[in-house]
Amino acid sequence: MTTLQTLRVCQADYANPSHMAALIDLLDGYARDPMGGGEPLSDFARSHLPQALASRPQMFSVLAFDDALTGQAVGLVNCVEGFSTFACKPLVNVHDVAVAASHRGRGVGAQMLKLVVQLAQARGACKLTLEVLSGNAPARKLYERLGFENYQLDPAMGNALFMHKWLG
Repeated sequence: MTTLQTLRVCQADYANPSHMAALIDLLDGYARDPMGGGEPLSDFARSHLPQALASRPQMFSVLAFDDALTGQAVGLVNCVEGFSTFACKPLVNVHDVAVAASHRGRGVGAQMLKLVVQLAQARGACKLTLEVLSGNAPARKLYERLGFENYQLDPAMGNALFMHKWLG
């Protein structure tokens, strides 16, 4: 059984084929999950993601491996550095958080986010941002326990909403 003693968390090396295989497998598992949309990664994403990530210095990822299971990859966090104009400093958006179903509820996500905080601080980031589905209660509970909260500037104006628009 995984314990925090058998968990190894590190920044992903986009030039390391085993790290990239783990990243793609975990991301595909997340994409297939209802919380990730329920569809597998496209062949295009699977084949182009390693090069695309490596070419973007604003990206970084964290991987978790269970050394009790001969180093099986069990967790992934993908991050994108952005910029806060109000603070005039970088910020880091936690874009994907994925933990293998077999390892959920064992502290994997918290340990990966601990390293994300360290890496964001090393980049001079003023804050972390993330989005989470309102129905994903376990993830929301984790994020709140780690100090994340709904974003608002003025309580009278309500919480910020995450919105998107597909291009092309």
